[in-house]
Amino acid sequence: MNPYFRTPPLVINLIIINVLVFMAQVFLPSAAGQWLENLFALHFWQSSLFRPWQAVSYMFMHGSWEHLFFNMFALWMFGRILEYDLGGRRFLIFYFVCGIGAALMQLGVNWIEVGMLNRQIALQPALMSKLLYMIDVPTVGASGAIFGVLLAFGMLHPNDRIMLLFPPIPMKAKYFVIGYGVLELAIGLANPGDSVAHFAHIGGMLWGLLLLLYWRRQNRRTAGPRF
Repeated sequence: MNPYFRTPPLVINLIIINVLVFMAQVFLPSAAGQWLENLFALHFWQSSLFRPWQAVSYMFMHGSWEHLFFNMFALWMFGRILEYDLGGRRFLIFYFVCGIGAALMQLGVNWIEVGMLNRQIALQPALMSKLLYMIDVPTVGASGAIFGVLLAFGMLHPNDRIMLLFPPIPMKAKYFVIGYGVLELAIGLANPGDSVAHFAHIGGMLWGLLLLLYWRRQNRRTAGPRF
């Protein structure tokens, strides 16, 4: 059987961990669920709830069943191919670099947006609610790492066709990735501080690109596998 039709171990384990953590969020008593969010979701770096490990742990928490499903479906669909392409060790490094890079991008953009809102509140007091939202509401989800996986799939399989859901048309992977990245950037710039971490998605793609380019340069200098 073609290995691309099987799911390799790291992707399976990542999916299992994400599902188990979300089940804990949902089914534990509300106080325990809040404790998990306070401790492991990614909080704004000036918040009293911020902890350094949240740049990793936030990737395993999700805000809804739909959020979890679409992230895990994309991880299964593209991550299993990427794990075979890169090998288990590199795939795991890649996944966490993209996720942590997404967290750093989100924290940096939030810092800039909070600073801008602080300067505007004197003239527009109504912005206070938006400022408090940006400071108090944490970021959760594997989306930053998943966007890195999408970027890698588009680079390593540029001419493979992806069937879109809306609209249901096939598109080459390279155009899908470029279009999705541009769309996320445009929405993030047009709607700062909304409930979707658009710049975390961009951060995951950016760090994924940098790491792939670094590995490609390394491979040219060694006899190791090329991609």
